[in-house]
Amino acid sequence: MEEHPNYVKRSQKDYTLSFKLQLVREVENGELSLTQAKMKYGIQGESTVRKWLQKYGTFDWEHQPPSLMPKTPEQKILELEAKVKLLEKQNAFLTSQNTRADKKQSSSI
Repeated sequence: MEEHPNYVKRSQKDYTLSFKLQLVREVENGELSLTQAKMKYGIQGESTVRKWLQKYGTFDWEHQPPSLMPKTPEQKILELEAKVKLLEKQNAFLTSQNTRADKKQSSSI
């Protein structure tokens, strides 16, 4: 496992409110993923960052499933790249179908 260069192992009593709010702000702004935040700040518990997001974040956890949490810019880029590839593949298929139809139509005339 690769450690963040500024990794500092912390204990529970080190987590001030301002520290928690800063971390939540970084995650919600897409600057860090949950895992990156955990590694950067030396947080040991898997669910600690998630709990802070629920408690201090702006996401409406009451009315939306957690899977709809805002995506990081990297996640958005990967999704868009996948969509572009799919659309390019569909375009190539439809173009080839159109070319075949044109050839059939011109040969029957």
